[in-house]
Amino acid sequence: MSYVSLSGLSAAQLDLNTTSNNIANANTYGFKESRAEFGDVYSNSLFTNSKTTPGGGAQASKVAQQFHEGSSVYTNNPMDLRISGTGFFAVSKERLVPQQNELSRNGAFHLNKDSYMVTSNDEFLLGYDVNRDNGEVVSYEPKPINIPPEFGKPKQTANVEVGVNLPATGALKDPALFDYTDPETYNRSTSSTIYDSMGQSYKLSTYYVKDQTQNNSWQTYYTVTDASGEKPVNIQGGDATSPTGHVGHTMKFNNDGTLASLNNGQPMVTEALGEGANPIDMNGADPAQQLAFDLKNTTQFAAPFEMTKFDEDGATTGFLTKVDFDEKGNVLGTYSNGENVTLGRVALVRVANEQGLDKKGGTQWDSTTASGAKIWGESNKGSFGSIDNGTLEQSNIDMTQELVDLISAQRNFQANSRALDVHNQLQQNILQIR
Repeated sequence: MSYVSLSGLSAAQLDLNTTSNNIANANTYGFKESRAEFGDVYSNSLFTNSKTTPGGGAQASKVAQQFHEGSSVYTNNPMDLRISGTGFFAVSKERLVPQQNELSRNGAFHLNKDSYMVTSNDEFLLGYDVNRDNGEVVSYEPKPINIPPEFGKPKQTANVEVGVNLPATGALKDPALFDYTDPETYNRSTSSTIYDSMGQSYKLSTYYVKDQTQNNSWQTYYTVTDASGEKPVNIQGGDATSPTGHVGHTMKFNNDGTLASLNNGQPMVTEALGEGANPIDMNGADPAQQLAFDLKNTTQFAAPFEMTKFDEDGATTGFLTKVDFDEKGNVLGTYSNGENVTLGRVALVRVANEQGLDKKGGTQWDSTTASGAKIWGESNKGSFGSIDNGTLEQSNIDMTQELVDLISAQRNFQANSRALDVHNQLQQNILQIR
């Protein structure tokens, strides 16, 4: 009888420990509750009567984890991820050895000092390389996900495409009086940004003069501003020249407001910005930088002055301003230079038998022969669940049920303890018989 009671005490103690562990991890993200499972102990032999053998007590069969989903908690961190449905995140302790990885449902990630997405234990989140043009996976070999703080090499502006409506009712001006420092000598001006080969930005200004000497004609001049001030930029082969020698070009319009001719048919190319009488300080960039203008979208309608388009092909280095994730699990980086880049795709893993996973602690598991090999995939593909960001999966603990289980385990422990006490009293009574 004592052995039966002792086995019952051991089983009740394991049940208490399992329930207590569940309660302790009620606020652990991605935690999966455990359930203590028991079996009876029964032994028989040739010299016993199976009909009257009571059994040998209880034994622990398994502490089984339950992998049903927990509820969601919404956060303000875009790098907090949750898997809705089947699958695990794959994390690796060693950045250079991603093949050695473990599984987790805890999606609380952040960037480390090297801009890799890592867990609170500094383990690297694994994902796939993608084509940054179309966002499709180019290799399903898992690698740590890196989010570079800077993106894009500087690119000097070479082509500028402008669309503008010049009002047909604009006041006539004398082109011979044009001076970009005197607002009374031109009708309107606009300014935009261009870049040199080092990524340095400059202000490109355009001045429009409605020519009183020619019908339906406008003269246009350009300047660029650097650290030392505003300087004229001349058009190569330009057909409009101011008294100061500033060379621009002439736009002539048809009676319906469409562009008839531009610069007498000559290509719209400026002089080298770093050369000439008043060179721009290029700060070590290409001093022979030139700009080619496309003004085919320019009109002269009876409408207010309006810039409808300004596109230039230059760029400066961008700095990371935002990280986001889409429904495919793509990591999307937004940079200060206007670039929106797909930096990778989060990998998901599943196994055939989740109950066969080996618990590693830290809400992590590893595959075993009982669980089956890891099956790699991605969000919303096949049997894999979807990835949501800005939210975390809470533990799947039902606190009410756990407290009930705790009371039940405590009563089982007390009952087995009482049975052991009764057995001791019976033995004591027998020993006292005379």
